[in-house]
Amino acid sequence: MRIGIIGAGSIGRALAVRLSGARHDVKLANSRAPETIDTAALETGARAVWVDEVTANVDVVIVSVNFGKITDIAGHVSRAPEKAVVLDLTNYYPGRDGAIGGLGAGQTESLWVQEQYRRPLVKAWSTITIESFVNKAVTSGTPGQIALPVLGDDDAHVAVALSLVEQTGFDAVKAGSVADSWRVQAGTPAYATDLAAEDLLQAVGNADARRAARRRDLMIAVLEERSGGGKETVDPAFMLGLTRLLFAPSQVSNGPRG
Repeated sequence: MRIGIIGAGSIGRALAVRLSGARHDVKLANSRAPETIDTAALETGARAVWVDEVTANVDVVIVSVNFGKITDIAGHVSRAPEKAVVLDLTNYYPGRDGAIGGLGAGQTESLWVQEQYRRPLVKAWSTITIESFVNKAVTSGTPGQIALPVLGDDDAHVAVALSLVEQTGFDAVKAGSVADSWRVQAGTPAYATDLAAEDLLQAVGNADARRAARRRDLMIAVLEERSGGGKETVDPAFMLGLTRLLFAPSQVSNGPRG
C-alpha cells in the first residue's frame, strides 16, 4: 500500500519504520523540511517529503500529531484521494493542546476531528505508548499479545486498519464506531494499559465518560511530579502501573456527555 504519515514525532517515526519494513511504500512528513526528519525513521525504506506532498496519490493517510495541530494539517488530509483511508492516532490533552471549543469531559474527540478533516476516519494505534509500541510488538498468535482497538464506520476502511495494526505487531480488535471512540480516549480503562484482546474488550465496555478526563489529568499530574517537570525519564513500568491503577473501570458505564 501507499501510505502517507503526517507527523514525525516518536510514534510517527516508529510507524514509518514498522510499515515500510512490512513492504509498504511509506512517505513521512513533519511541519518543517524533509531533511529535518530523523534518518533513523527512514532506515527500512520510508521517504521524507514535504507535508504538501505526503497525502498525494496514497491509499492510506496516518495522522500522528498533537491534537492541537489538527486544524493546521486538516487541509492536507482533506486533499488526499477520495478513496484513501484516514487513520487517526490523536488524543486530546487540554494542558498541552489548549482549550478547544466543543470538547470537554466525555465528548467524543474523533467526531470533532472528522469535522475538521471533512471525511471519515478510523481510530487506530491511539491507546499505546511509544515504549510499548517499540518494545512489545510480537508476531501474531503470541500468547499475551497486546491488543489495540480499532474504531470506524466504514467496514472496508476498518479492515485496512485492522490489517495494518496487525502488521505492526499487535492484535487488532474491532471495538465499535467513531461515535464509540470516547471509550478509548485518554483516561479510560483501554488507554495505555497494554491488555490482551479479551481484557481489552471488557475495558472498552467498562469505560466511564464522567471520570475519564479527570483520570487523564491526574495521570499527567503524577507523571509531571515523577519526572521533575519533564527533566527525568519516567520508567515505563511505573507508567503502566499508574495507568492500570488510575483507569480501572468504575461500577457503572456511562455514555458521552454534551
